[in-house]
Amino acid sequence: MTRDAENPPILEVSGLDAFYGPAQAVFGVSFTVRPGEAVALVGRNGAGKSTTLKAIIGLIERQAAGLIFSGHDIRAMPTHAVARLGLGYVPEERRIFTDLTVAENLEVGRLPVRGGRDAWTPARLYEIFPNLAMMAGRSAGRMSGGEQQMLAIARTLMGNPDAVLLDEPSEGLSPLIVEQMAVAIQRMQQDGLAIVLSEQNVAFAAEIATRAVLLESGVVTFDGPMADLLQRDHDAG
Repeated sequence: MTRDAENPPILEVSGLDAFYGPAQAVFGVSFTVRPGEAVALVGRNGAGKSTTLKAIIGLIERQAAGLIFSGHDIRAMPTHAVARLGLGYVPEERRIFTDLTVAENLEVGRLPVRGGRDAWTPARLYEIFPNLAMMAGRSAGRMSGGEQQMLAIARTLMGNPDAVLLDEPSEGLSPLIVEQMAVAIQRMQQDGLAIVLSEQNVAFAAEIATRAVLLESGVVTFDGPMADLLQRDHDAG
């Protein structure tokens, strides 16, 4: 049995089109991601990276030849039903509850664990995000942007997902927080989570992802090893 057969994709996206009203923004996007794997959607601003994630989770109008998560066809499912199957989503806007404390935000995200993996708990999350441990009783509205991003990811993990969609997780963060974010996402992979992240920061994406999907004007123009994309960019430069 091949390694791929032993670890089949948990998310399969095939021929995904996405729309904002009458305007089509993503055209025929296809890729897969396996448990414990990180795939980076990279490209310039407006290339369709965030739109692709929103379409997968069902926040905007979509059509697809296939959209399979954990063995389920999710094309007709509403967002909350997809989330309950174990697909987490951290939006670029974070959308934390600023009037609640860090600990209260985490409790809002709590869902039962699926499968045989250990449940995510505040204690486990504080190990990965030590900044949050020091401000568990602080109002989320009194945190920096980087700390709020950490909280948004931690709250999503409290739902015990099997895969997580991360929309521009490094945007606007200091280099120190970006490095802490990379370490945290790597820990998530070690726990077996599949990660799909949209990123303009290719250097950050390369720290996490072994595969890259390059989007240009809503179309996939490269899908392969991150190292090959970096080498191609180096040769072109």
